[in-house]
Amino acid sequence: MIDLHYAPTPNGWKISIMLEELGLPYTVKPVNIRAGEQFAPEFLAISPNNRIPAIVDHEPADGGAPFSVFETGAILIYLAEKTGRFLPSDLRGRSTTIQWVMWQMAGLGPMLGQHGHFALYAAEKIPYAIERYRDEAARLYGVLDRQLAKTGAYVAGDYSIADIACFPWTMTHKAQGFTLDDYPNVKRWYAEVRARPQVQAGLAIGKFVKEPFDEESRKIMFGQRAKEVLGKK
Repeated sequence: MIDLHYAPTPNGWKISIMLEELGLPYTVKPVNIRAGEQFAPEFLAISPNNRIPAIVDHEPADGGAPFSVFETGAILIYLAEKTGRFLPSDLRGRSTTIQWVMWQMAGLGPMLGQHGHFALYAAEKIPYAIERYRDEAARLYGVLDRQLAKTGAYVAGDYSIADIACFPWTMTHKAQGFTLDDYPNVKRWYAEVRARPQVQAGLAIGKFVKEPFDEESRKIMFGQRAKEVLGKK
C-alpha cells in the first residue's frame, strides 16, 4: 500500500516507526544518500526538496491515483489522518499535538542537526558554530523536559505523532555529548518510547551499507555538490 523512500536517519526513522505503529503494509525503497540518489529525477518527482523520507500511498483515501507526500511532519499528519490514530480529533488536542510536531520540525531537528554537523562531521571545527548550536540544542532539550514534566506522560499528553517526531532526534544525545541525566523527564520518556516494540521494529529497518565515508560522500551528504549532482553550474 505504501512505498517508503528511506534512509536510516532520524528523519527516516520517524516514518518507519509510524508505519510500524500503524501496522500498515509498506515497502522500503532505499535511498543511498551517500551516493547522491536523493538527487535522482525519479526521487525529485516525489520529494522536490531532495530529502528523505518520502512516501507514495497507492491506496489514498479518495480512491484516486497514487499520492506522494514529502516532509516528515506532513507525512506523519497524513498517515495519522488516513488511519485515525495518533492525532486527537478534538480541537485542543489536535492543535497541541500539531504544535509540538511543528516545534520538532522547526527547532529540535534542525538545531540538533546543525550541532551534530559542526561538532561531529565538519572537516573544520569552528568553536563559535559548535557553541552556538550546542547552546540552542541544550535549550531545546530543556523545553522538551519542561513539557514532559507538565504532561507527566508523553509530549502532547497521550502517545502521538508528536512523540514519533521527537524521539528519533533524541537518540543522538550520546553522540552529541548530552546526558539525559540533565533532563530527568526526557530520560523517563525516552526509556518508555524506546521500549515500544513498534519503535524497535521501526529503528531496525535498513542500515547504512558498510562503506567508507569518504570525501565524495561527505560532499554529497552535506550539500556541497548539490548543484553538480543536479546538473547545474
